[in-house]
Amino acid sequence: MSVQILDVQPHHLPQIEKLEQQCFSLPWTWDQLMSQLPDDCHEFLAAEQEGKVLGYVGMMTVLDEGYISNVAVDPAFRRQGIADLLITELLERSRIRELSFVTLEVREHNKPAIALYRKHGFAPVGLRKNYYELPVENALLMTKYLK
Repeated sequence: MSVQILDVQPHHLPQIEKLEQQCFSLPWTWDQLMSQLPDDCHEFLAAEQEGKVLGYVGMMTVLDEGYISNVAVDPAFRRQGIADLLITELLERSRIRELSFVTLEVREHNKPAIALYRKHGFAPVGLRKNYYELPVENALLMTKYLK
């Protein structure tokens, strides 16, 4: 079975909403997810296998800047390269859009995610104190420059 990376469509949202609830202490609402559907200012990609959403990534753009909002993978499918595929496709689309950089926040102690982002060329550029809630934790700000 192969995994496809696709633009998120409205029919993906029920599965993505469920993943939000599984993966995050403060999951996005249905309306927030709907607002991220792909357009000129958003990339919203799903990793799909036989109709099942295994993971997703979202990014908002402002001019030539990309801001990754969420990266999530179904816990049952982690450590199988799903997030790697999503980030690879997102960065390729960022190059096509001629973005200058892509940036994100990650929990300071989320070592697996930090390692994934480093693998893709993201580097720490700052710290946001007490950025996350439930539990309260600092966010490491990481950026990949494309130009």
